[in-house]
Amino acid sequence: MATILLFAVLLSTEVAEPAALHSDHQDLSHYLDEQGARVSVRTADDWQRRRKQILQGIQEVMGDFPRPATPVPLAMQIVEEHPDDGYLRRKIAYHTDDMRTVVKAWLLLPTSKDGESSGRRPAVLCLHQTTPHGKDSPVGLSDRATMHFAVELAKRGFVTMSPDYPSFGEYPYEFKDDRYQSGSMKAIYDNMRAIDVLESLPEVDANEIGCVGHSLGGHNALFTAVFDERIKVVVTSCGFTAFHKYKGGDLHGWSSPRYMPLIGTKYGYSPDRMPFDFAEVLAAIAPRAVFVNAPLHDDNFDIDGVKECLAAAIPIFKLLGHADNLQSVHPDGGHDFGDQERQQAYRFLDKALCQTR
Repeated sequence: MATILLFAVLLSTEVAEPAALHSDHQDLSHYLDEQGARVSVRTADDWQRRRKQILQGIQEVMGDFPRPATPVPLAMQIVEEHPDDGYLRRKIAYHTDDMRTVVKAWLLLPTSKDGESSGRRPAVLCLHQTTPHGKDSPVGLSDRATMHFAVELAKRGFVTMSPDYPSFGEYPYEFKDDRYQSGSMKAIYDNMRAIDVLESLPEVDANEIGCVGHSLGGHNALFTAVFDERIKVVVTSCGFTAFHKYKGGDLHGWSSPRYMPLIGTKYGYSPDRMPFDFAEVLAAIAPRAVFVNAPLHDDNFDIDGVKECLAAAIPIFKLLGHADNLQSVHPDGGHDFGDQERQQAYRFLDKALCQTR
């Protein structure tokens, strides 16, 4: 009963409008008025009408985004810390939406030659791929070197934070027992609380926060940025394709408890019935900066579907005066975040977060 009452507090008291039924999620040139008629998107205000409808569509699948009047106290604690080459690796523990549940994450704090941190720095939330090791992957404690982006970013001068996704690493989690409609929304809210942690740190410039992720972390980063505008820049690697191009249009892979079960139970695994798609996700982040790594031979996320989404979203970035804020690279490789592409992504982060490197 306590869990039910807690979650009731978490949910927004606002009554959401029914999701607008856009028949073509790749066509972002219009919004639907109160009568359901198409109205051309010509101004930034017009786009905000469509964006609101996109967020409604996403929440139809993921459940309502929690907006607690009083968030659960983070009560952050330092669990352990280890000096490393150019940074301090610190494990922290904190709460997100339940005082009985502890989330753990690695913080990497850049240090000077004398081993001390200096001043406030931009920060990057680093989200891991599907791996049992969870947060250990981005910080170089497990998995292949191409996944160690939190370490590389710390050595470039960023504070990085790498939390566990629910059910990975040190985060045991039973999705069937919670009150979220999707694991995706649970992860979004957890990531929002991770940004709360970053904002609380004396080492972090709270106005300069980015997010980077690969695969599971790649779409998790996009989803989080849609709902949390404190994220100024997103790097998504091997994180998406148009739903029609995912596994030939079979969306079973998106419907597990870790993701969005309603894709199966409500929408019959059909991309035709989905109330949102990734072109809309990208455009909903505009005009903030988005860097996409989408290899030509990714066997999870079809490159043609990626390019369709990019082509559909770029006019919105142009409309909002920031066409250069949506950039992509398409290396001749598979489901990975290659050395050259990571370096390009880091330079993109440098520019977007006002760093001079």
